Amino acid sequence: MNPLLARLQPYPFERLRQLFAGVTPDPAYRPISLGIGEPKHPTPPFIKQALVQALDAPGSDLTGYPPTAGTPALRAAFAGWLGRRYGLEVDPATQVLPVNGSREALFAFAQAVVDPGRGSQPPVVVCPNPFYQIYEGAALLAGAEPWYAPSDPARNFAVDWDSVPDAVWARAQLVYVCSPGNPTGAVMPLDEWRKLFALSDRHGFVIASDECYSEIYFRDEAPLGGMEAAARLGRTGFPRLVSFTSLSKRSNVPGMRSGFVAGDAALLKAFALYRTYHGSAMAPPVQAASIAAWGDEQHVMDNRAQYRRKFAEVTPVLAQVLDVRLPDAAFYLWAAVPGGDDTAFARALLAQYNVTVLPGSYLARESGGRNPGAGRVRMALVAETAECLEAAHRIVQFVRNNFA
Repeated sequence: MNPLLARLQPYPFERLRQLFAGVTPDPAYRPISLGIGEPKHPTPPFIKQALVQALDAPGSDLTGYPPTAGTPALRAAFAGWLGRRYGLEVDPATQVLPVNGSREALFAFAQAVVDPGRGSQPPVVVCPNPFYQIYEGAALLAGAEPWYAPSDPARNFAVDWDSVPDAVWARAQLVYVCSPGNPTGAVMPLDEWRKLFALSDRHGFVIASDECYSEIYFRDEAPLGGMEAAARLGRTGFPRLVSFTSLSKRSNVPGMRSGFVAGDAALLKAFALYRTYHGSAMAPPVQAASIAAWGDEQHVMDNRAQYRRKFAEVTPVLAQVLDVRLPDAAFYLWAAVPGGDDTAFARALLAQYNVTVLPGSYLARESGGRNPGAGRVRMALVAETAECLEAAHRIVQFVRNNFA
């Protein structure tokens, strides 16, 4: 077996399962989970119809292998959406590529980018902290060392890129950016992008921008994207930058596994070669449904409005007893817990009120002597409003009964 597999840590939900071993939730309460960031709003009917129609269309079948690059119509749909959303002009033939959800692409991209044989020391992959665990696993299995850049609570948990030493930047080959962030919901502003692009120019590392939460936001202005930032700063061709996006959160179709990557044409050419061998082409019916989804914005606006209403109702309830605020974007609340022990809080909450939350320490790593997720919990407000409100009221009661 690949010895690097031994370096992988248990996934957060496996750690949660171990934490809850032996806990018997109070049967007086029905279970409510705020632990997993899996969209629960209904899939728009027109997307399901497009999927079925693609299977039933005259002459359609599943006997052929789909091309890794997808159909010209699918790539045109990607390019069209980038133009409408960010005002970008991209070449559908060279600057976009379909992927089976952003998760597998974020992992695979590191395997294609990282050169473990370059230099006398192991390469570095820089990622935010807290972070989406795929970044760490991708770095380790690519033969690199992860370096964790902490989030700054004083700036609504924006990543503190200035805390990364020059010696780390010098070894960095890949930097993961998550904006809007998981779990904090922070959006990276233009000045931060300018700083990161300058570092990339100086040291030559590639930026992988994870933007799967870009369409769920709570301010009037839509979150800035990495390629949009590059275009505003005159970076023609998006040098050393690839953005990752997905239909999962935008269109409530995580089971469809559909997204795309876009950016630097030279990087995407190499990544397409890797994917040809990886065997990760998108099924034709999924391509057809994806074209329909990327071409419609009304369902996205309706979905965003539902999240806005939900967060507007739930956040003030929780703010009565927890240090929590409305995020910039995404569908998580990142709350400080009384007592400061996030794992004990989650375990007792499940036992007493049958509500599941995810300890923040499971989403981060100790760096500089501290785990920046410790003392916080992530709550995914993905269920219907009534269920999320019920969970919030239970949490208020739990805190008042245990920490008054």
